[in-house]
Amino acid sequence: MNIATVILILVLMIYTVIKSKKAMHMLQQNLYNDGNRYLKWIRKNLRSAFLGIDVPAFLCLIGNDVFKLNILIYIAIVIYIIGVFIVCRSNKKEKTQMKKPLVVTARVKRLIVTATMVYLIPVVCCYFFKEQTNLLLVILATITYLVYFYLWCINILNKPIEKCVYYIFYFQATSKLKSMKRLKVIGIAGSYGKTSSKNILSDILNVKMIARPTLRNLNTEYGLMMSINNHLDKFDEVFIAEMGAYKRGEIKKLCNMVHPSYGILTTIGTAHLESFGNEENIQKAKFELIESLPKNGIGILNGDDPKQVSYQLKNTCRIVWIGIDNRDVDVYADNIKCSSNGSTFDCHFKGDAKAYSFETKLLGNHNIYNILASIALAKELGMTVSEIQTGVHKVRPVKHRLEMKEIGNIHMIDDAYNSNPVGAKKALEVLKMMPGTKVVVTPGMIELGEKEDEYNKTFGTEIAEVADYVILIGEKKTKAIYEGLLEKKYDKDKIYILNDVKESFKLVESFKGKEDIFALYENDLPDSYNEKK
Repeated sequence: MNIATVILILVLMIYTVIKSKKAMHMLQQNLYNDGNRYLKWIRKNLRSAFLGIDVPAFLCLIGNDVFKLNILIYIAIVIYIIGVFIVCRSNKKEKTQMKKPLVVTARVKRLIVTATMVYLIPVVCCYFFKEQTNLLLVILATITYLVYFYLWCINILNKPIEKCVYYIFYFQATSKLKSMKRLKVIGIAGSYGKTSSKNILSDILNVKMIARPTLRNLNTEYGLMMSINNHLDKFDEVFIAEMGAYKRGEIKKLCNMVHPSYGILTTIGTAHLESFGNEENIQKAKFELIESLPKNGIGILNGDDPKQVSYQLKNTCRIVWIGIDNRDVDVYADNIKCSSNGSTFDCHFKGDAKAYSFETKLLGNHNIYNILASIALAKELGMTVSEIQTGVHKVRPVKHRLEMKEIGNIHMIDDAYNSNPVGAKKALEVLKMMPGTKVVVTPGMIELGEKEDEYNKTFGTEIAEVADYVILIGEKKTKAIYEGLLEKKYDKDKIYILNDVKESFKLVESFKGKEDIFALYENDLPDSYNEKK
């Protein structure tokens, strides 16, 4: 190989590594193409994936192979060098805007190793088959140009390895659970509020017993296995398993792994409607938890949720109903009051005439539902009302889920995690209860299938009834919200459209007056939806 070819290969490899980082990030954010999520992202972002600066360099190398013009190699080298600087600068800029950066997990490391080994095959061939160097350079450039598809292929190539890793972790987790004979396993499923409910229940139960919840919002098979294998201790008395799903059958698989005896269903709604297909599939998927409980198990259901009340349960386990509007239940709350300090409410138990007062730092009726479910189950597990009251008072707000943050005289209500129609409406109800100037900052809701625009437009009409000012993040994604605001004849001068949520903080501060400002930050899109690509 001549010096120009060596330089080209080195520059090409550097450019490929830098470009691959973004592709790997999107692959991870889209669950390694589970349900073709990654391919759908590529289809929606063709310009970002295939119209980079390397296109002319790619064409130069094809031209060199066809016409044998060595000058094209030097042009390609220059373009790739420029490309390295441009992509590095772009990545550095995007890094400051990233909500969830690439996590270099063991799986990502395995993908990197496989991708590197496959990429090095044509590099090595360039040394041994010098007469085919130009063709091999085209192959390398093709991999670079199609790096998003290349990683998709590597992901497929690695599936047998991932399957082996899965079975090893699965065997470790199930064996560990079987060895813990006295461990009580609780499953939590639903469309919204799973992580909040899990943390609430954990805080309450830990007043009297040792309860171990799954890590963060890791609610897949790998997430549960990681929690069991790495964090579940032989002294733990309760394991609380948060169970997520994108399609029917996934919660059933989780139940077959951990075998819960108790189950809590949070609100059932339209989250991930696109992947489920329809609302009936969502309802059936969530009830896989309750229908997996043993005959002597206990399920906690919401008597105010039509999708739970109307469901024909195919199970004989005991059901404990909770509610706020519906008083014909086993446990209900009334006299609910909300302020910047949190919430207070009275709790009533069926067969007990006394009303019990509770205090919590959490905001919103939907959090009261989550607390009620935990109260009901804690009582079934033998805790006294006094112990439960202590636990509820100790419950810590979950980050980015109606978390109140004080910034001067600005009260930021952080509800940035994965907004949905029900949760967004509840968040607005919380904002409405607050005294002072009310601001909504949002990029809209995602993953709602063909009804996404409809839900966002409705969200806009709901915002119009509450907010004094509205800040929309991303013009394209928030178009439906904007239309909903105008439908309610909302003042255009009080609507602001920004490209980056970070720009909103100074704008909110500019609304300062005599009253305190309450700013609701509703939803925070993952980086795969960033309009500033």
